[in-house]
Amino acid sequence: MASVAVADRQDDVKHASIRLTIPAKPEYITLSRLALTGLSRLRPLSEETLADLKLALTEACTNSVRHAYPDGDGVVEIVYELRPDRLVIEVCDIGRGFDYSESNGGEDELVEGGLGIAIIRALADEFELGERESGQGSRLRFVKLLG
Repeated sequence: MASVAVADRQDDVKHASIRLTIPAKPEYITLSRLALTGLSRLRPLSEETLADLKLALTEACTNSVRHAYPDGDGVVEIVYELRPDRLVIEVCDIGRGFDYSESNGGEDELVEGGLGIAIIRALADEFELGERESGQGSRLRFVKLLG
């Protein structure tokens, strides 16, 4: 079962935040894309930007589903933060994670698992990948600056 928490704050600037928790199963990744589409209605994005963000998000969620939980039992948490100048997306799991080393960009290094990361890095303006603060699971965060 998926769960959603929405926070909409009105400070000096508009800030919207959505937290979506989905089962770590491929069929639920579509929900993460739908939440992104809904969030884009608060701040219109070009079709190209929205398509790029959906692709990056799909790759991030797929990595968690594929690598974190080999038995398929677990959850993936997606946090979206819409700020006046950027959209921040963070995908976390508490599974076993996966080993990713910085690529030097060679074609021989774009193996399964690495290609999705390369796609996200190419589409995002900022990118972070590592362990969660708790030390268990993975945390992938990417940012798209909004013009």
